[in-house]
Amino acid sequence: MREVVCLDAREAERLGYRFNTGPELEFFLLRMSDEGVVSLTPHDDGGYFDLSTDLASQVRKEMVNALEALGITVETSHHEVATGQHEIDFQYDEALRTADNAVTFRYALKAVARRFGLHATFMPKPFFGLAGSGMHTHMSLADLSTGRNLFADSTNEYGLSPLAHHFTAGVLKHARSMSAILSPLVNSYKRLVPGYEAPVYISWARVNRSALIRIPKISAGKPQSARIELRCPDPSCNPYLAFAVMLRAGLEGVREKLVAPAPVEENLYEFDARMLAHHGVQTLPSSLREALDEMEKDALIQETLGSHVYERFVEAKRQEWDEYRIRVSGWEIDRYLHVF
Repeated sequence: MREVVCLDAREAERLGYRFNTGPELEFFLLRMSDEGVVSLTPHDDGGYFDLSTDLASQVRKEMVNALEALGITVETSHHEVATGQHEIDFQYDEALRTADNAVTFRYALKAVARRFGLHATFMPKPFFGLAGSGMHTHMSLADLSTGRNLFADSTNEYGLSPLAHHFTAGVLKHARSMSAILSPLVNSYKRLVPGYEAPVYISWARVNRSALIRIPKISAGKPQSARIELRCPDPSCNPYLAFAVMLRAGLEGVREKLVAPAPVEENLYEFDARMLAHHGVQTLPSSLREALDEMEKDALIQETLGSHVYERFVEAKRQEWDEYRIRVSGWEIDRYLHVF
């Protein structure tokens, strides 16, 4: 899997680019019994940046220490929106390094949580009615020889260069067919629903958190901070495959000088079908099956993964979907057993 992103990084290098990424992995801490049985019970009742009811501040501190000991530079750590949900962010860097760090991150956090009698889960949507866990990914291209951020343009309204706009257009073009890689579980599509911070609509904007791609505000005098943020990936994805397809989609936009649609700053969750059609806004797939169908139509994604990885991935995910499809769920029992 690591070789996939290596190959695409080399393609970027041939063009004189270095692909930088910054994934933000969210996770839940769940309680465990003395016998090690995981309970579907959040560790605390805290909320976003909550200090009064955040029971995991010491746990996160130990997680940060463990990551630092492994050579991962941590930048922020805080409680997230949902009860029991947290986020620890590490340094923005070259894509292969951040993919390695993301894999190490998940193993390290699970190990530290276990020492505290807790279970750290990166499942995208463990709770109905609560926010799910995402892996928002910031990305940009830098000049390979000078390190200059090629996404920055202080004369542009959004602070983005034409290169960044073309890259964004490529990512948007392939968003539906990348979905199976970026959101690879049946459960991923329980997170990608209207009403929460997870995006559903294929669009871009600056302040609109319902958009698929957000343009973070660029700090004054800091052009290196220019970047785009893709908000649909979740932390169950394989970061090597995820970064590879993001890069190839973006580079196609650069190579073909694709033009991104106009940004939509309104709250898209308030749009009806007519308004979405008027703005030309499509939606992400609503299930893993639909996502796989979309991926099978996209030659670029298949080429990026290579025939072996692509075929094995689709085979495994089709099997996963079929197992889910034929399983009788608790919801069905509760809804139908005593009525019919």
